[in-house]
Amino acid sequence: MKYVLVTGGVVSGLGKGVTASSIGVVLKACGLRVTSIKIDPYLNTDAGTMSPFEHGEVFVLDDGGEVDLDLGNYERFLDVRLTRDNNITTGKIYQSVLEKERKGDYLGKTVQAIPHITDAIKDWIESVSAIPVDGKVGPADVCVIELGGTVGDIESMPFIEALRQLFFSTGPDNFCLIHVSLVPVLGVVGEQKTKPTQHSVRELRALGLTPHFLACRSAQPLLENTKQKLSQFCHVPAANILNIHDVPNIWHVPLLLRNQNAHEAILKQLALLCVARPPNLQEWTNRAETFDNLTNSVKIAMVGKYVGLTDSYLSVVKALLHACIAYESARLMPEAHAKAWETLRSAACVLVPGGFGDRGVKGMILAAKYARENKVPYLGICLGMQISVIEISRSILGWKEANSTEFDEHATNPVVIFMPEGSRTHMGNTMRLGSRRTLLQSSDCITAKLYQNPEYVDERHRHRYEVNPEVVGDLEKTGLRFVGKDESGQRMEILELPTHPFYVGVQFHPEYKSRPGKPSALFLGLVLAATGQLEAYVKTHQNGSI
Repeated sequence: MKYVLVTGGVVSGLGKGVTASSIGVVLKACGLRVTSIKIDPYLNTDAGTMSPFEHGEVFVLDDGGEVDLDLGNYERFLDVRLTRDNNITTGKIYQSVLEKERKGDYLGKTVQAIPHITDAIKDWIESVSAIPVDGKVGPADVCVIELGGTVGDIESMPFIEALRQLFFSTGPDNFCLIHVSLVPVLGVVGEQKTKPTQHSVRELRALGLTPHFLACRSAQPLLENTKQKLSQFCHVPAANILNIHDVPNIWHVPLLLRNQNAHEAILKQLALLCVARPPNLQEWTNRAETFDNLTNSVKIAMVGKYVGLTDSYLSVVKALLHACIAYESARLMPEAHAKAWETLRSAACVLVPGGFGDRGVKGMILAAKYARENKVPYLGICLGMQISVIEISRSILGWKEANSTEFDEHATNPVVIFMPEGSRTHMGNTMRLGSRRTLLQSSDCITAKLYQNPEYVDERHRHRYEVNPEVVGDLEKTGLRFVGKDESGQRMEILELPTHPFYVGVQFHPEYKSRPGKPSALFLGLVLAATGQLEAYVKTHQNGSI
């Protein structure tokens, strides 16, 4: 196995995830098979219990793993299917070591950070990197590893040491270290400053790792004298100093790397030049240029709980972007949200994404009612579907006290209830998670037409509450139709309002499987409905593919 390790220095939030994903894209374009691992040094076992305000969205994998949002970037960029084990945390490592200690696997030895924790990290990396994630047989050619946080953080020290040992054991031809750092420009002086990167590399070298490449983040392209200075003080060849300056959209980053011949240098370091081909990034180039040249816009009101931080709904935003790019008819506006009625009324469609807790629910119910009554295209995801059920129960059935037991445990009309198999005492990894099959009840529903599959839909889930099956009959008397159910027929998965141009609610999260070039069917449908082109699209694509 060949390993590419991406570390970061100076400050967090430099874009290590995008950099790692883009390196994977370029290597994949050279004909290599690529897998990815994200290391998060926090003590949490997984991201499932983290606040979206603090850590961004929780990304859900096919196997139900609740992981860091960077794994979403890997899946979208590389078009792969990762597992929960592709996200390594300090919590997972210590948990596995302590379980072995309790079972007596260490034969009475004193369990220490070195070698037991570091060995567990190395073993985890080596075993997970061998798991195919692209649907093919056999391990990948290259594993891209992103180490979260910044070099020097106390919590990442065991991982740094384990990776140093992995570098030593695999040999120089099988390991490539790329350090992402910041080259700032001070406003008064106007000079590109290399000192932060120098200190960051010095810290990394003191820990036993010397970078082969520097990936320098900057507002503008690096000057040649800046590269020479970095090369001199950081012990990195000038040709291996990559500049990832600000670009119009992140799809340009793989092209930036390709244009600097990063692939050739990385392939040379990994002794893969003889098996790789020149990178074919034509489709990626077309996608990036399409985004840059879009002129029309569609205004989408996203009525959510965590709209103060864009990363809280990163997959939703990306799914909207994929849908817009696919049809070449719209420009994404990720900050749009209904803070006032004027904003909502000026929107071409309404999107209510997932969330937990009762904060903001009243506004979401009003938004759903507005969309339903005024024939505005509406897509409700997870909580958004439950909001639709509550709104229709109150407005049409006249159940003024209709509610979810999540918001009111003693609701008079509990139209959304806690799942019978759920745990009320533990929060982590106790939800209905991962990819599950939804059986379509009608081949004539809009969902079946958009997915172009009259029988079923496979999408990822993350929820504890569901529509109360006892009220389904009453709800369908209002004209609402539950067109998708689970395999037992008792769990409602998809609702539609046939008399509405586009009114769809889903219990699953279609945004998690959206990809550039392969947009989510429902997000594409929402954008098409918002631009008045849904009917024509469905007619022309009845026998084709999205």
